[in-house]
Amino acid sequence: MFFPNIWPFGRKKKQRHTSTLYSDATKVYTPVRQLEVGMYVIELDRPWLETAFQFQGFEIRSKAEIQAIKDVCEYVYIDLTKKKKGAPVGNTNKQSSIHDYLAYGSPPPKLSLFEKEIERAAEVYASTQVVVADFMEKIARGGGIDTKLAKQAVAACVNSVLHSPDAMLWMTQLKNKDEYTAQHSMNVCVLSIVLGRHLNLSEMALNNVGLCGMMHDMGKMLVPLEILNKPGGLEPHEMELMESHTTLGYELLKSSHDMYPGAIEVAWTHHERLDGKGYPRRIQHGSISFFSKIVTIVDMYDAITSDRVYQKGRTHLEATNIMSNMSGSHLDPLLVIKFIESLGVYPPGCVVEMTNGCIAIVVEVNEKIKLRPKIIILIDEDKNRVEEEVVLDLSKMSTDRAGNFYTIKGIVKAEDWNIDSAKYYQEGVLQKGFARNQGA
Repeated sequence: MFFPNIWPFGRKKKQRHTSTLYSDATKVYTPVRQLEVGMYVIELDRPWLETAFQFQGFEIRSKAEIQAIKDVCEYVYIDLTKKKKGAPVGNTNKQSSIHDYLAYGSPPPKLSLFEKEIERAAEVYASTQVVVADFMEKIARGGGIDTKLAKQAVAACVNSVLHSPDAMLWMTQLKNKDEYTAQHSMNVCVLSIVLGRHLNLSEMALNNVGLCGMMHDMGKMLVPLEILNKPGGLEPHEMELMESHTTLGYELLKSSHDMYPGAIEVAWTHHERLDGKGYPRRIQHGSISFFSKIVTIVDMYDAITSDRVYQKGRTHLEATNIMSNMSGSHLDPLLVIKFIESLGVYPPGCVVEMTNGCIAIVVEVNEKIKLRPKIIILIDEDKNRVEEEVVLDLSKMSTDRAGNFYTIKGIVKAEDWNIDSAKYYQEGVLQKGFARNQGA
């Protein structure tokens, strides 16, 4: 891994023969850039409960675990008496050594309601997408990235997700094929934050993983457009150029002032695979950082569910089935499960068919009863358009005109029913639905 030597705490008096600051024999102050496999961590720079680490004290067994610490801490304390020399690096025989120490608790409670957050989420999403598109345009012209502006944009996304993840998830569904490149980076940013929230990561970690998501594909702006937008399959030399975007992105971000080191690493490694068959370095599970594993998952999901120049987007169910089949070889199995959990069985913005034949759009996930979200019915049992928008909370066991409980049968493709989620949003369907509920 390549990280700049960042020292955020001011200058310290130099120590002869060592760069580590000692406090006593069993508690050593250690910046995260100095961590090594085999060290025993006994204390973090923040309360243990603010992190996803299960045990208050553990031996570092792989480079991935070092990166997991870097993702949430600036420094830690290690116990020299427990340090083991020559510990194995990147044990690929284990499915997931990092998860020995990471236990994901319940996500924090939402800070607001969907209906109160949706308008602000739309503003944050739109303004951040403009920022991302501007970065990409500047990079294509030979310019660089305004890291401060990028961090501010990500912080706004984090704040919105903490208030209502469903509102920001809804925005990721309003896709435009003509704006795919910028929108994809924006969606990967949001989805990374949503997954991070579900893992109960700290707000600082959410900002870091969101920045990783936003920056992961910036290297594509240095790939020729005729290759980037080619509708058919790529020739071997074209594929080589396309795959170079990871190294190009790494070099670009490395030269950006004050860029988060983890984002530099993720740009380089988000196409690596657990089995070592990815690119560009063919590194294996133990050498792939925690945030790289997150971004790899959400990057794949958004790509599969989006319309591209060479493919039609798949449904949520199709995408999660594909990704489940890739668990273990390509993707981290536990993180795939957690990602699917974070979206819900029926994610906000997806179109569903009810058991009585109605067609509806999902508004908000019920975190306690995943199979019974809030919906708005768009087409009734007789396949007629419904004019009056009403939000139905399926957890309240609402009944249809035949007296049967409204129950979702499955996800359907919006285009099969001539449904445009973006159009429905622009026409105020959500706002009208919630307004009618409040007036009822």
